[in-house]
Amino acid sequence: MRKRITRGARAPYGTLVAAATAALLATLVTPAGARTDPAAPAAGSVRESRPVHSYADAVRESVWVDTGLDGDGDGRADRVAVDVVRPREPAAAGRKIPVIMDASPYYACCGRGNEGQKKTYDADGKPVQFPLYYDNYFVPRGYAFVAVDLAGTNRSDGCDDVGGRSDVRSAKAVVDWLNGRARGYTTRTGTVPARATGWSTGNVGMIGKSWDGTVANGVAATGVEGLKTIVPIGAISSWYDYFHSQGAPLYDANPSWLSDYVDSPEARARCAAVQDRITAATPYSGDWTATWSERDHVKDAHKVRASVFAVHGQQDLNVRAGQFGKWWDALAAHGVERKVWLSQTGHVDPFDFRRADWVRTLHRWFDHYLLGYDNGIDREPAADIERAPDRWTTDRHWPPRGTATTTLRPAPGAAPGAAAGPGVLGRAPAAPGSTATFTDDPALGELDWAARIDTATPEKAGFVTRPLSRDLRIAGSSRVTVTATPTTATAHLSAVLVDLGPATIRDYAAAGEGITTLAHRTCWGASTPGDSACFKETEARTADVPHTVVSRGWADLGTWADPRKGRPLTPGRAYTLTLDLAAADHVVPAGHRLALIVGGTDRDLLDPPSTTPTLTLDLARTRAELPLVGGAGAFVRATTGPAPAVSAPNGLRPPSGLLPPGASAPPAAVAGPRLPGAGAAR
Repeated sequence: MRKRITRGARAPYGTLVAAATAALLATLVTPAGARTDPAAPAAGSVRESRPVHSYADAVRESVWVDTGLDGDGDGRADRVAVDVVRPREPAAAGRKIPVIMDASPYYACCGRGNEGQKKTYDADGKPVQFPLYYDNYFVPRGYAFVAVDLAGTNRSDGCDDVGGRSDVRSAKAVVDWLNGRARGYTTRTGTVPARATGWSTGNVGMIGKSWDGTVANGVAATGVEGLKTIVPIGAISSWYDYFHSQGAPLYDANPSWLSDYVDSPEARARCAAVQDRITAATPYSGDWTATWSERDHVKDAHKVRASVFAVHGQQDLNVRAGQFGKWWDALAAHGVERKVWLSQTGHVDPFDFRRADWVRTLHRWFDHYLLGYDNGIDREPAADIERAPDRWTTDRHWPPRGTATTTLRPAPGAAPGAAAGPGVLGRAPAAPGSTATFTDDPALGELDWAARIDTATPEKAGFVTRPLSRDLRIAGSSRVTVTATPTTATAHLSAVLVDLGPATIRDYAAAGEGITTLAHRTCWGASTPGDSACFKETEARTADVPHTVVSRGWADLGTWADPRKGRPLTPGRAYTLTLDLAAADHVVPAGHRLALIVGGTDRDLLDPPSTTPTLTLDLARTRAELPLVGGAGAFVRATTGPAPAVSAPNGLRPPSGLLPPGASAPPAAVAGPRLPGAGAAR
């Protein structure tokens, strides 16, 4: 997906640190102009798999696995296509190997990875190219790689149902087949069996970005035996929350178009009824239905047996970070072993923002959970957090120990008769009867609100702390409870946390969502003429900004009584509603201010209501609950004592609240993110 944003001057591109140069990984065919830069381990390091098998001579085969479903209603069980590449040597020696698996709807329609790679086949239908580097890197190291076409896509039977039973069963059936519990065949319609038990240990690790990672979440939530680990990257944990937020419709809030987007041409001809059923069962109103329950993996987190290595962009406005936060919290509640990387990017694979470290870490992760190697990765810090472009920190636990929910309260900021400005955000409650009023303006959004924070404007209510004397860290999921009185029968609300102060960030709203693709390539594994291991490098695309959105949440005020069902509002009546904000890990630096903004429609992220409401907030009954590292004490310390002066990167002027007296403010408005309605969840 592409988004654009108008900001100040772009910062010069920074160059990513190249991986340490090492020997070629097995037999390597390198395209002209490419250079090798693999993450090969140093000699004498801890035990790990090595590239000792021939990729060129690997077994490449296709199998069709029976899902036990008849999604297209043709009277026979659907079979999903499974393309396999595995080293020849272990089977010849009577040894079995584990499997890395990526189940995807995108292998034919749209491609995978930054370069949009698709599966290719020879004249006999034998697989030639497996997208991405998983096969090139891991097959020489003694793993099989399995690429599954979800039902209704590419060479599979059935119909895709956008995260429902068909999606999950498509992939789960393959895990069962790899463990000898499901039937596979050598052809799509034939009866000759294909068995994996002769070469597969049954240990499976699922990986994938976006929809692929969502399928991994769903299969893990079945508790299927043999699935040892999953690596969901920018993945969905509840499909309802992809299309709605507490009753409020997000862009193109019906999943049926997605099934048409990924279905094979022949599946489109036979699956119209499936799409109609999805449309009927997922109303635009945002009411929760059984269809959404079927696509909610969070509720089944207690069934997860696999370890989870999650990766998410904190500025992902496609699969928003709330998807990760709810999943992580549910897994934590049930003691699931887990690890996380949180980047500053949008919807980007770690192979494209931290390549060498990613491949090295993923290698060790799979070695531990699929091969059983005691390499210590399970004892290392649980979280890697990107603080600034290409600058990472780690935490032993996430959220860090000592993090505590701290209640902050908005209050009026100006004395009677004083110039209008923002309210204040602090620990003290507002006096009874204190209010703030705004009118929904769908033409404006979170970046406009933040740019106008120091001016009383009619489209938002803003509340700010004083400039901080110490850094203040938010780590986890926040909540904002409002008591609001609308003037109309429908109203949507947005709540946004903003770091008010200059910074250089990854430009998540530009093309690339925080990365720039370069011309030169690095190679990660072995190649064949039809399947190169060499991929274009990237570097951070940055922007200098006067403020940074930390976290967001949206809701339909009509869900005040029941989060799963909206109802008309009575104008003039007060309603209390709690908005869930996306998980985040952000340090508000000393000298900056923290803002809470409450508005209506967040442009291009939330569809507007059918009316144009004015809402009055009862500030005495409004609060924000933030996960602060150090809790309330940290907030008190950060909001007492002198604040340091703030310098802006690359000449960018600080926002008006940080300017010296008499200085003029920056421009009042900026453009918000643009989110097209196609290509979602990729």
